[in-house]
Amino acid sequence: AAAFASVSCAYSATVCLPTSLDPMLANITMAGAQILDPAHQVGSANNLYFTFASAGLVVAMVWALTDLVIEPRLKRTASIDGDLSAIEAFQPLAPQERSAMWAALGSMLFGLVALALTALPETSSWRSPTTGALESTDAPLMKSIVPLIFVLFLMPGVIYGIMAGTVKSHRDVIAGMSKAMNGMGYYLVLVFFCAQFIAAFGQSNLGVLLALEGAEVLKAAALPAGVTMVGIILLTASVNLVIGSASAKWTLLAPIFVPMLMQLGISPDLTQAAYRVGDSSSNIITPLMPYFPLVVVFCQRYVKNTGIGTVVAMMLPFTLTFLVVWSAFLLLYWSTGLPLGPGASYVYPTPAG
Repeated sequence: AAAFASVSCAYSATVCLPTSLDPMLANITMAGAQILDPAHQVGSANNLYFTFASAGLVVAMVWALTDLVIEPRLKRTASIDGDLSAIEAFQPLAPQERSAMWAALGSMLFGLVALALTALPETSSWRSPTTGALESTDAPLMKSIVPLIFVLFLMPGVIYGIMAGTVKSHRDVIAGMSKAMNGMGYYLVLVFFCAQFIAAFGQSNLGVLLALEGAEVLKAAALPAGVTMVGIILLTASVNLVIGSASAKWTLLAPIFVPMLMQLGISPDLTQAAYRVGDSSSNIITPLMPYFPLVVVFCQRYVKNTGIGTVVAMMLPFTLTFLVVWSAFLLLYWSTGLPLGPGASYVYPTPAG
């Protein structure tokens, strides 16, 4: 329960570095924003500061709920009846593996230091050619998030494999990368249809129509912006129960939410942050999540009669608490005016403004 909540319910919390989710969602957000404003740009790390600030909060929530709610309840309701002898035990690292681990970590540290040293000078080619800032959306650094993540994790992986003796040639590297991609078939199929949806939706002008009409309804309702954000979070959490993929779901919602809220003066960056809170919070109670059946199988190793309902009931306190506390944290973060991320904003200038 603690591991599942940490990796899936806290999906949009990160420590220091961007993840592959950041540029993926930012590109979808930008496509939604450009339905209304073709020149609008969204940075790949536009929510980085908020997700980093959220990391401490979600760790505290997972710890408190696991210790005070989940564990006492499981002690009363579940008894271990699985065959524990069939479960592979963890073994201490061999001296060669330990040396390989430190070398791999050292290579990643070297890569990060090298990146910092080449990015800090005012004449750095990583900086924006127009403003000279690293956080600008047109800065090569912001446009290179995905390849940088790839290189910074590939390098220590290869070094570890070579030193540990599991990588003996380039063929082993390719074989390892191929094995890692075996489980991506589901996602690649979704991406294909998502791309078709975005293209068709943009050409139909339905996004503009829904955005304008929806904005008029919200303006007439005269709801506070904070209430609107909470509504986006709750709607996203509900849709997550029937569409598990974060990118597929945002592909459907962004062309409607982003331009609609832009009409109300709310920036695409803030709309994306609200989406991420709602999407992450309900990940662990949707059976349509690709890894949910795997979690059920892992639980059945220990408690044989574990089913989908058992796991949902176990994880529900995490979802409800995250929805309330993380939503409140987003509103508090917004009220303080702290930046969401490099080059991000809270306000989109409306025609009247």
